[in-house]
Formats: sequence, C-alpha cells, structure tokens
Amino acid sequence: MTAIDVRGLRKSHQEFEAVRGISFEVPEGEVFALLGRNGAGKTTTVEVLAGLQRADGGTVRVLGLDPYADRAAVRRRTGIMLQEAGFFPDLTVAQTVDTWRDFTAAPRPREEALELAGLTGRSGTKVRQLSGGEKRRLDLALALLGRPDVLFLDEPTTGMDPQARAATWEVIRDLAGRGTTVLLTTHYLEEAQRLAGSMAIMDEGRIVAAGGMAETLAARSGRVAFRLPPATDPAALPLPVTVENGLAVCRAEDPDLAAQRLLTWAAERGLRLEGLEVRTATLEDLFLDTSPKVAR
Repeated sequence: MTAIDVRGLRKSHQEFEAVRGISFEVPEGEVFALLGRNGAGKTTTVEVLAGLQRADGGTVRVLGLDPYADRAAVRRRTGIMLQEAGFFPDLTVAQTVDTWRDFTAAPRPREEALELAGLTGRSGTKVRQLSGGEKRRLDLALALLGRPDVLFLDEPTTGMDPQARAATWEVIRDLAGRGTTVLLTTHYLEEAQRLAGSMAIMDEGRIVAAGGMAETLAARSGRVAFRLPPATDPAALPLPVTVENGLAVCRAEDPDLAAQRLLTWAAERGLRLEGLEVRTATLEDLFLDTSPKVAR
C-alpha cells in the first residue's frame, strides 16, 4: 500500500515557484528521505503533505486522502515535527505535553511520550530553560502523541548532541518497524543513509535524483584515495586517477579490486601508497554530484 502519493506537485509563494512539478511515492512503513540544500523546496513540500498549505497544481494523497481538503481526517492519523514550533516558554515540559494531549484524539500517556523522546528527567523543567536539542526532542514527543500512521519530520535532530541523535534514530527505526511511514528531511546525510529505505534529492524545486537508497548507491562508483608517492607521474599508475586536495583519487565500480591493483603495482616498484582509503559510494557523493551549487 502507498502511504504518500505525490504527482506533479507545484507550489508557489507569490511569484516564486518553490516546488516545480515533483512526483514520488512512499510505501507504508518506509522511511523516505527528502534531501536538498536550503531553499530547495523540501519544507514547502512537507507543509503541503501535512495539509498546512494548498497545492497549486498536481495531486497529493496521504493515506488516500487530500491532505488539504480532508485535513481534519488526515491530521488525526499524522504527526508533524516542523523546523520551528511555537511553545509557551513558561510552561514546563509536562504541562506542554498535557496541553497538546487535550487537542489530540486518543493520545499516548504523557510519560510514554516523554520516554520516547528521552525527556523523562526534564518533565518539570520550563521550556525556556531547555537547550535547542531538548526543544527538538519535545517537538518529537508532541508529534508522536497521536500514534501517527504517517510522521513528517523536518530536520528532526538539529541541535541534538550525538547521544540524543542516536536515540532519536532508534525511535524512528522502531516506529517504521511497527508500520509507521516516516518522511524525513535532514542536512545530516549520514542520518538519511542510515535510516531511509528510499530517497529523493531536490534542487530548485525539482527532483534531481531518486530511488531506493541501497540500490542507488550500489549503482555508483566507489572511491580509492591515497597520497601519491614522491616523483610519481599519475599517468604511470595502472588505473586512471585525478589529483584532489593533494590526494590521488581513483573512481571504480569495485573499489576493493581497484585498491588491490594499485597496491600490487606499488609493491612491484617498492613504493607505498600512504593514507590509503577505500570506500563504496556514499549519499554525500550522490548529493554533491547532483547539487553542484552545494559543491561550490
């Protein structure tokens, strides 16, 4: 079953077209990463999917419903964590959750929501005393109150320390394992690569790359990098290389095999390939290749 179905979505802000005819779908129970530089159109897309804005063109369906026309029904089954949330600074964490629970159908118990977000020990703390990362975790607790079938997370771990970020990843994995569909935007490409089963990269309102995460990366070249031995002509190497930031870099579909050839060549000549690094393609490689403005 398809939880999110987007066909030819367009959305403008006055004369600026933020989203320019994008299409994608997300199956139930999958984590989908929507990536792109600032201003690519990710947040606008999320807000249309959540029913906060009306699409100017195309069709959007969330759980088979139009998220704007049927927003009351959609909101009962979805949760959303925006980049910025409006909190009452003098309420405590517990009071904030209780206030949101009053507007949520069949909400989780307060203690369960706080435990999921790792805020049990901060329940009596006023919101204004929370760190930026703790406020993001409070956002997450509120997004999960209604046990959503679809969860929209816009930059969910910004400001979190590594331990809180890892804990949030586990929450997202557990939710997806239980059947929740998660649409995630993030600037942490490692986060997207670890969590998402599929992804799309946006640039200037359009999708410039999309597909299953593992399949897309497996189809790309890996990388072998090392410091070129002194007085060695790069053209003399057994494989083509480019020199980048003082390193010789070889792109290869099988980077392990390429490294073996290079090491054998060096051993036959009594040379060492210092700083040798072998890696398969990463999401960062794909992101930079498809978003040249970021690379510059």
